[in-house]
Amino acid sequence: MTSSAPPLTRALGAVAAAASGIPGQARAPEPAVHAVLAERAESTVVRSGGLVAKAHADDTDPEALSVRLRVAAHPLLDGILLPPAALPGRDGALSAPVQGRTVTLWPYGRPVDPDETDVAPWEDAGTLLARLHSVPVGALPGPLPPMRGPAKAARGVARMLAAGAPDPAVLAAWQGLPAWARDEAPQPREDAALCHGDLHLGQLVRHPVPLGPWRLIDVDDLGLGRPAWDLARPAMWFAAGLLDPADWGRFLGAYRAAGGSAVPADGDPWPHLDVAARALAVQTAAIAVAKAAVEDRALDGTEQAVLDTCRRIAEVKFSPTPGENPRPVRARR
Repeated sequence: MTSSAPPLTRALGAVAAAASGIPGQARAPEPAVHAVLAERAESTVVRSGGLVAKAHADDTDPEALSVRLRVAAHPLLDGILLPPAALPGRDGALSAPVQGRTVTLWPYGRPVDPDETDVAPWEDAGTLLARLHSVPVGALPGPLPPMRGPAKAARGVARMLAAGAPDPAVLAAWQGLPAWARDEAPQPREDAALCHGDLHLGQLVRHPVPLGPWRLIDVDDLGLGRPAWDLARPAMWFAAGLLDPADWGRFLGAYRAAGGSAVPADGDPWPHLDVAARALAVQTAAIAVAKAAVEDRALDGTEQAVLDTCRRIAEVKFSPTPGENPRPVRARR
């Protein structure tokens, strides 16, 4: 990290470096490394040695984040979520303000290699999700905030509108969703479970490095909600023709084998995944349209595939009753 790095980035590196010297904290097996892992409007993540400091979004609710951190540190989540580390000089605190942003500290884990898609840990992802959804929520710190998946979908549509690129098909598919999936009504509670809220392969790391077991990371969207939402992004990718059917089968099969509650143990899963998969298709398409508009460019191949799927969704009548719309809207290959 250079001296020209932004002040927040330098401050995060200092926090992680200071904590790395505390006895009992996570340490990397290699010499200290100072690196920016992510630098986005909503979060900045900096590694120093065996620890990672994360600055959360400006609009982060500190009380909700506090609950999410205590859940991640709870013994019932051991082996499922990577637990947070205590901040130096904060008497065991799991979050603190740095440069006006809420900051948390985490052990460093080795992420999925994007160049090794043939060995992507889809089975591990499915198993971890099933275990997460099976945690008894009544035994966890609370009150649990709602899972933020629908809120992020609504934010994606708002981003498209703010970019001045209101795609009619995306808006039609959005309006075809039930109010809860658009974050306009409370999420149904009849099948609610502890959910991750933003599951994709970038949310898995090996800890301890380099070959420890896979763990889920990123608790920003963790909360009470419909577990189907956590399967929605892989389901949407499969429906868009972007995820190989064999990989989808590995993920879904592992989830079912581990007793996941989002879908039945056998039979057609789509009546249970349809709403969430549609919502994630809309969210992804809306963000793609917004980015292309801001950057004044055409959609790339992946973005176009998601938008095409979203357009087909808009043409299919939605029924909120499970079983009435059992087939995914698959992309043409």
